[in-house]
Amino acid sequence: MRKIDPQKIFRVIDVNLNRCKEGLRVNEDIFRFILEDNLMRKKIRLIRHEMDRIAEKLKFKGQLFSARNASADQGRAVDDLEFKRKDIPEVLFANFQRVKESLRVLEEFLKIADPKKVALAKKNRYLIYELEQKVYKKYFSG
Repeated sequence: MRKIDPQKIFRVIDVNLNRCKEGLRVNEDIFRFILEDNLMRKKIRLIRHEMDRIAEKLKFKGQLFSARNASADQGRAVDDLEFKRKDIPEVLFANFQRVKESLRVLEEFLKIADPKKVALAKKNRYLIYELEQKVYKKYFSG
């Protein structure tokens, strides 16, 4: 296999860290302003802030920022799937999926870039699984 440019690995980490935090923020605002569930809002907020620990060291942040290339991102264009949200539950669960998927990608790529951070991503992925289940049971299973 040919040698992979480490910048590409940091680009994947940067994209998924941003995706994860964005999804968490959307759900945090749903709990804050729509469902008015302060306990769930706090849990989501805590996980969002935990994600900052992945890039807490300035050197690691610098590697992420150096690898970022938003203008050349092939996934930048809006596609039809992004317009398919009919209600708040769909927005909420779409963002739970976004968070879980990005945490899984972070787990895999942190194994290469910073193995000490893998446990943090994995722990939070399982927390999201549990929160998603609780939210479904509390608000949408009736």
